[in-house]
Amino acid sequence: MRVFLYAGQGAQFVGMGKDLYEEFPAYKKTVDSIELQFDHIKLMHEGPAEILNDTAYTQPCYASFAAGVTAVLEEAGIRPEAACGLSLGEYGALYAAGVWDTKTYVDLVAFRGKVMADAVKGMTYSMSAILGTGPAEVEEACEKHASKGFVTVANYNCPGQYVICGEEAAVAAVEEYMKENFKAKCARLNTTSPFHTSLLKSAGDALKEKFGNITFNAPNIPVAMNVSGKLLSENDDIKYLLEMQVQKSVRFEDDITTLINMGADDFIEIGPGNVLTGLCKKTARKLGAKVNTVTIQKAEDLKKLLG
Repeated sequence: MRVFLYAGQGAQFVGMGKDLYEEFPAYKKTVDSIELQFDHIKLMHEGPAEILNDTAYTQPCYASFAAGVTAVLEEAGIRPEAACGLSLGEYGALYAAGVWDTKTYVDLVAFRGKVMADAVKGMTYSMSAILGTGPAEVEEACEKHASKGFVTVANYNCPGQYVICGEEAAVAAVEEYMKENFKAKCARLNTTSPFHTSLLKSAGDALKEKFGNITFNAPNIPVAMNVSGKLLSENDDIKYLLEMQVQKSVRFEDDITTLINMGADDFIEIGPGNVLTGLCKKTARKLGAKVNTVTIQKAEDLKKLLG
């Protein structure tokens, strides 16, 4: 079973999509058709990096890239049988499942990027990847050190990799505790934004209001969702899950586990970046499953896949 994986922000770079734009007409046509309040093509291809790295600009650029790559795959007859994404990438997965057209998809992502950027203005929080232990131990450590300040698990990425976010004193205390008691390794992340925590409630509220005026089609393929770690069911409210997604933990490990258990064995990551490929492989290894993974970040990646 083939799954399209859509990346979350963090691997953007100046020049992203430029070679795809020049070599694949379907990519160019799709990206050219997108209308935003800034020149997304110039920003992706030429920068400057400080603007491209601003969440309000990063997210719609990612969506443009993803829509373009998806169009090339569609033209070649390569279609997903299921989809999943991490954080921002969840919107790409729903797009691949036919929930929105290209314009609605990119417009929604642009709105999401703006309200998330607005929500974290003036906030300075720390994030750390806790490596080499289990989720229960990390959760317990966060609860144990709550007196030091706000701290919570923001991402359950894959076996042995869980990201915590919170106030510096609390994050530092959790790191020290995990090192001493579980011999865990800790890696600070280069971000100060408390994404996927309760501190993003204002962004969730803004999205809820925005969704009220937008039509969501029923997905035509299974989609694994970040908040639940499970496949969307007929009774699930996609709007509510996306509202919650910005303010609750991302359960990507559970998503991949769910997909593999239903027979997924062929994963195509639509970047930029190859983070999800690594997370997918680690989860598959824990399950004793064999998976094929492909990352599409540059023109040569697409050429090899279309081959």
